[in-house]
Amino acid sequence: MKTRSFSTFKYNYRAPGSPVEGPIRFAAGQTMLGSVLIGRSQRGICSIFLGEDVQALRDQLGEAFPAIELQADQPLLQHEVNQIVAFIDQDVTEGVINLDIGGTAFEQKVWRVLCSIPTGQTRSYSEVARNLGAPEAVRAVAGACAANVLAIAIPCHRVVRSDGSISGYRWGIERKRALLAEESAEESAV
Repeated sequence: MKTRSFSTFKYNYRAPGSPVEGPIRFAAGQTMLGSVLIGRSQRGICSIFLGEDVQALRDQLGEAFPAIELQADQPLLQHEVNQIVAFIDQDVTEGVINLDIGGTAFEQKVWRVLCSIPTGQTRSYSEVARNLGAPEAVRAVAGACAANVLAIAIPCHRVVRSDGSISGYRWGIERKRALLAEESAEESAV
C-alpha cells in the first residue's frame, strides 16, 4: 500500500448538529483490512465502517443513524465502494470522493486536527486537545475519536495514548496497529 493521499477526499462539513439528509444508501466491499460498508447520503459518503461481518456493519450503520431510512443499493454505490476499497488498499482512486460529515462543533474541530496529522505520525489525545486550545479536553477528544464514523478518511487511528501505546479504535485495535505499522514503515521507506 502507498502512503494515503487525503486530497482524494472533499470534506463537506454539515452545520454542527444538523442531521444527515436521508435516505442513506449503503453497500459493501472487501479490503485488506476486512469488510467495508459505506453509507451515502444525498451529499456524499457519510460513513465508512470496517469489520469482519457485513451484517454487523449494517447494524452499526443503523445505530449511527437511527432516525434515517437505510436502503441497500450495491449497484448504485459500486463505483464509490470501488473508490473506497482502492483508497484503503492502494491509495489509488478515480476522482474525488465527496464526504458528508456531521457531528458537533467540537467533534468537527477534532476531526480537522486529525486530518492534519501527517501519514506515519501519531499524536496523543493530550496533544490534540492542546492543539485545539483546550488542554483539559482530553476525554472529549477521545469521545470525538470514538464518534467518528468515517474510518480511514478521518484518521482517528493516528491518535494514541500519551505514552505512545495504542488504545481503543472503533474498528478494532489490531486494525489500528496494522494501519500505524504500515504507515510508519512507508514513511521510513521514503
